[in-house]
Amino acid sequence: MATVLIYRRFPRLSRATSFATTAQCKAESGSNENQQKREKNPERANTGTQSGATIQLLNPLGYRVSYNPSAYASSRAASQQQPASSGAQALGDALTSPGTSQAQHPFSSASSQALPPVGNALPKPKAKPLLEQSISTRFSAAPTKEEAEKGNRETHDSKEDPRCFQKGRPEYRSVSYDSSEPVETLPLEAGDSILHSVAVSKGSQSPGTTRDYFLRLSRLPAERRAALLSQPGFDALCLCAAGSLGLFSTSELIDVLKACVRLVLPPTHPLLTACEKEFCRRAWDMDLEQLLLVADCWRCLERGVPSYLSILFSYANVHWRDLTLPQFVQLVYIIGEGRRSPVDLMQKVESMILKYLDSFTLEEVGAICLGLFKSLSGISDNVMRRIADRVSLQMEDMSTYALVNVLKMLRYARMDHSALLKELGKVIPSRIPDINIQGIMHITLTCSSLHYFDEGVMAAVATSLPSKVTYCRSKDAAKFLWSFGCLDYEPPNEEEFYSSLIEQMHRKLHEFRKFPEHLLTGLLGLAFVKRFPEELIDYALRDEFVRKTRRSKYELKKDLFTLGKSVDIECPSYQGSRLPPQLYQEMTEITLNFAEQEIYVRPEIVEASSLLENMLGGPEYVKSHMILPHTRSSDLEVHLTMDGHPIPFNIKESIADKKLKDMGVSLTDELMTQLIKGRSNSQCPMKVGNEARIPDQERGEEAPTPCDHTTLPGAALTADARLQVEPKLGRGLEAPQSLTLNQHLPGVKLAIQVSNRNHYCYCSKRLLGLHRLKRRQLQLLGYVVVELPFWDWFPLLKRTRLEKLSYLHYKVFDPALLSRAS
Repeated sequence: MATVLIYRRFPRLSRATSFATTAQCKAESGSNENQQKREKNPERANTGTQSGATIQLLNPLGYRVSYNPSAYASSRAASQQQPASSGAQALGDALTSPGTSQAQHPFSSASSQALPPVGNALPKPKAKPLLEQSISTRFSAAPTKEEAEKGNRETHDSKEDPRCFQKGRPEYRSVSYDSSEPVETLPLEAGDSILHSVAVSKGSQSPGTTRDYFLRLSRLPAERRAALLSQPGFDALCLCAAGSLGLFSTSELIDVLKACVRLVLPPTHPLLTACEKEFCRRAWDMDLEQLLLVADCWRCLERGVPSYLSILFSYANVHWRDLTLPQFVQLVYIIGEGRRSPVDLMQKVESMILKYLDSFTLEEVGAICLGLFKSLSGISDNVMRRIADRVSLQMEDMSTYALVNVLKMLRYARMDHSALLKELGKVIPSRIPDINIQGIMHITLTCSSLHYFDEGVMAAVATSLPSKVTYCRSKDAAKFLWSFGCLDYEPPNEEEFYSSLIEQMHRKLHEFRKFPEHLLTGLLGLAFVKRFPEELIDYALRDEFVRKTRRSKYELKKDLFTLGKSVDIECPSYQGSRLPPQLYQEMTEITLNFAEQEIYVRPEIVEASSLLENMLGGPEYVKSHMILPHTRSSDLEVHLTMDGHPIPFNIKESIADKKLKDMGVSLTDELMTQLIKGRSNSQCPMKVGNEARIPDQERGEEAPTPCDHTTLPGAALTADARLQVEPKLGRGLEAPQSLTLNQHLPGVKLAIQVSNRNHYCYCSKRLLGLHRLKRRQLQLLGYVVVELPFWDWFPLLKRTRLEKLSYLHYKVFDPALLSRAS
């Protein structure tokens, strides 16, 4: 089915923005009808396992990819058509959110408009009900069977693909279920004969006979096995087995469980419940190979067995020194698939990784990393670096699937391994066209998470993505937008790239009800590169959506804060939904409180602020604060006249500084006499203190003079100090004349940025998207941005005070600043 892209161009500051609309788009996978088809699919039984998670999508512009195990697992996978009976269930994600099986329906983005920044923002569209109608009515239409089967499918099997490492050694056959093991198929009449025998014996058969019945039934043709679950004779066999499991030997019990895998019993089947209890009861009497094999069978059956896994991990913790290499890799695989990180075992896992690292195959290295990643198991930098060292030397020989798993763990460990990243830039670009969309997403997300920019990798992703975009889940589209925005990279095909992803965000709008964090992720990525799709922003800022964000497992207020304020500054003509003022106020207070504790106190900022105060004349000339709290970084604000003279503007800091100074009392001879004798011979200490410090007229008010001297010097000092800092009743402290006179002079506002490495891409001077956005918005608000780059300022912190002052003077009084401002 063809997809037609219609481009509309709107004026922008630096480029035209294109918006693609789909002229005809049918519903995608995920309907109840497709779910039923998946359960009854006879082709599934040939593998011996039920497909864990499959993505079924329409063919975009003739794009065809097939994976066996998948192109995600191998860069050399051939492209061919998939059979029309493939499963259709949306794939979940192990790291951030569970999968969704909601139906995917068309969303027309024909009315979508972008908000150009600063003065060119489009008005709110009159046809706003289209969005609401699309969500409420058009999303409710389920796809027909013909529509779901039309076109080719990109498939990633989240259950089979992680098991590819098991094909590398014959030893895995004893610790895992082998779905590829050849089995002689029995004729149909053999199944009828078995069920007849079960009915005749009425449950009196021996454990050995029962086991043989299960094994023989599991060898029936696929269509016959699928029909067994509805047969009364099979129910009777399962009931008989469940009642006598205690009489089975361990090997017989394992054979029954393996037969259940091939028969594709549903995870909640009563026989499986009975088997789990029996295996837990006798687990400590089994050997490690049997324990791992049973755990693998549970994974194939997609049944959660936390109690059994706890016993397995305890057993492995006791016998960990006896683990062979295949047993260890299989154990880490089970840890990952169980999404559990046994604390007592993880330190021992690290030592085993180091022990076997040079002996692992590259697929096993990928399996180890995937297991650690899925179970959220942190490992030491030393172990992660050793893994990365090995991969960087053999990346060319590594399958893409295994490599992506290593990148996931590298991202989770926040490990910047330059050799691996450089090699990635050499190996990956040529593989991108053959990689599954989720693999491409993880590669891109790893680069952005590690702030690593490689134009070859990003350009290859951008070139391949538009033709594959309809295979993107809501999360995939959002992560692509975030990654490109974070690295501030706009590819040569930027209009096609961004318009296709924005259109996909519209199509996936229904998924954002369940995963609101993905919508905000994508919109922030777009904001970094000055793109503001109006309808999506209007939807994200509505009260209804804001309420949904509160139910997310992520804290999304700061993302809403950044998005809302960015729209306010860059899109003045925007007329859509706005965030409530209470949220702005709450997040501003939270951000400023955090800054006071974590940002303003950083040595590089404290030193710059202190030196600027000394250089310019005092705290009234410098303000260390967040001009834009939603950008989450601080600024040093300085004002200059047009001829380059500093302007005092920070009245609050100046008054606070004077208050602190006025709290002291100068120790003159007369004051010492008063303290010793208990009375003053000439004048009160208040007057003495004032004369010794600040003339009365500079304070803007007459200094209060106490008319009564107390006989207690301590009381006199307390009273005088209080009178000195407190204004007269009904009056406030006024600004010094120098401040009030210069307050409204025309001039230049400087926003001085004390940058650090986290503001830039890895080992480069390429500014990240959030900080590019901040500087752009400061300029829109009339500020001239001056940077103290970390490559200059940090080394200067170790130099002399004179050198630092000289550098700051050069930066602040640069004549080019005034010419830019004028």
